[in-house]
Amino acid sequence: MIYSLRMDTYDIVMVGHVSKDIIVYGGTEERLLGGAVVYSSAAATRSGARVLVVTKAAPADRPLLEVFGSNGTECRVVDSAATTSIRNVYETEDRERRTVTLLSQADPFCLDELAAVKPRVFHLAGLFAGEIPDDLIGPLSLRAPVAIDAQGVLRRSEAGKLLFRDWQMKEHLLPRITYLKTDAAEAEILTGTADRERAARQLSALGAKEVMVTHNTEVIVFDGQAIHRAPFTPKNLSGRTGRGDTCFASYLAWRFDHPAGESVRYAAALTSLKMETPGPFTGTVDEVLSRVGHDNRQAEPDPGATDS
Repeated sequence: MIYSLRMDTYDIVMVGHVSKDIIVYGGTEERLLGGAVVYSSAAATRSGARVLVVTKAAPADRPLLEVFGSNGTECRVVDSAATTSIRNVYETEDRERRTVTLLSQADPFCLDELAAVKPRVFHLAGLFAGEIPDDLIGPLSLRAPVAIDAQGVLRRSEAGKLLFRDWQMKEHLLPRITYLKTDAAEAEILTGTADRERAARQLSALGAKEVMVTHNTEVIVFDGQAIHRAPFTPKNLSGRTGRGDTCFASYLAWRFDHPAGESVRYAAALTSLKMETPGPFTGTVDEVLSRVGHDNRQAEPDPGATDS
């Protein structure tokens, strides 16, 4: 069901468009409901957080949003002239390179649409620049810590193609951001360096309190004092779509009650499980913690090993 918005306290209020995605990979085409809020809300809700999604869609597409209720996530949908739709063509086997085309887009968000909520964190999970206008970040940061995915400020539509460009407001607005998530390519656009640890430190120096950088091999977080890291260990990549959204949201949900290093390990384990099955994460906290233990044991050095 679709829940109505009320003055209430949530752990995370996620803001972003859903997307009627077209996924092309290996000669096959798949159509599904995507968008950062779909993958993020499932990961955070199943990690124990109370989550509200605020999204926009055309009235005819409201039935698609039942996916949130099925995951136990509350949702408020604001009517829009259109629903966002994106075509993703993956060009490499590891799904790290893709061509992205914006087919249609929902209306941008405005501050009034978020006036009645009181979260512990605002998670701005945009798909492209302008969806969540930059001028919302400052006012929201006065009400609660802000978490933001760099995709939502770097990815711009140019003649229908979604291309990445540097964020001109980064020096002004990064000090308003508590949690920043980028992937390796986005971090390089923002900082000019391909060194992920150096990029995380630079973004922290610009003002972001905790910086996550994902890569196909691992996730790192710089919390202002130290780099924390954990590997991704999926047995297959059938559920690769939504990796970064899942990782960031599970980190945020676990971070409320756990230190940064532990939260990184939890997020990497949950994301590894999610990547083994298409769609949003459907597992349990116990399964994730079991995977954390397994991955930690795999990472421990063999006490009987000797250097050659």
